[in-house]
Amino acid sequence: MGSTDMRLTKRLGNARTRSPLSAEERSVYEWQLGVAGFGEEGQKSLRSASVLVTRIGGAAATALAAAGIGRLVLAHQGNVRTSDLNRQTLMSSDWVGKPRVESAQRRLKDLNPRVAVEIHNANVGEDNVDDLVASADLVIDGAPLFRERFLLNRATVEQGKPMVDSAMYELEAQLTTFLPGRGPCLACLYPGDPPGWRRQFPVLGAVSTMVGSLAAMEAIKVLTGLGEPLLGRLLVADLRDMSFRTVRLQRNLHCLVCRDHH
Repeated sequence: MGSTDMRLTKRLGNARTRSPLSAEERSVYEWQLGVAGFGEEGQKSLRSASVLVTRIGGAAATALAAAGIGRLVLAHQGNVRTSDLNRQTLMSSDWVGKPRVESAQRRLKDLNPRVAVEIHNANVGEDNVDDLVASADLVIDGAPLFRERFLLNRATVEQGKPMVDSAMYELEAQLTTFLPGRGPCLACLYPGDPPGWRRQFPVLGAVSTMVGSLAAMEAIKVLTGLGEPLLGRLLVADLRDMSFRTVRLQRNLHCLVCRDHH
């Protein structure tokens, strides 16, 4: 077990010492309690965990809320626009012109009132990144700008927090999980902004929904010890021909962000 794993386990506590699931919880989560390697202990681990989701598209937060995460921290600045509606599934047409995070909070609480939802009408920046990362056990990064991704990467490395990083373009998607002290970080892959990358890009809503759900699955695995996360591996999907492959990632021994955290 690496240092990040031990810190995460300590933060979440020993699932066996926490209160048992209530009858209502057993009923709500009945189907997933039967998953091998998950069960009641996995459910209690989720109930004790918190996840920061930045630039909420909707699928990741929805899947985590439905699964019974204890607390969600949502950070996304601005109001709902009509162009959000085809890919940001927590936004609704009756909420156009109102804050995105309020729409997300409202719909997540309707889905699962047992989940605490903390909202920040702000994007990740130098002034808030450390506090946002400190407020959760794990980060799901969905920022369209690499400046925000790099800030989250630095903060998660320094604080020893896992980060699930997802990206998409047209019909393509990429996903990986960074565990500080084990494997590479985002800066190992991208020392600087990728050339030609811009904030607005073409994408189908079904692609963002898929990668968001996969990001939630990675978070669940890390938080509960279920399966094997994408540590040191990048999942690459092309939905034009439904091809999926994983690419091995290497740590940069000279990385300015993580070289002193191994």
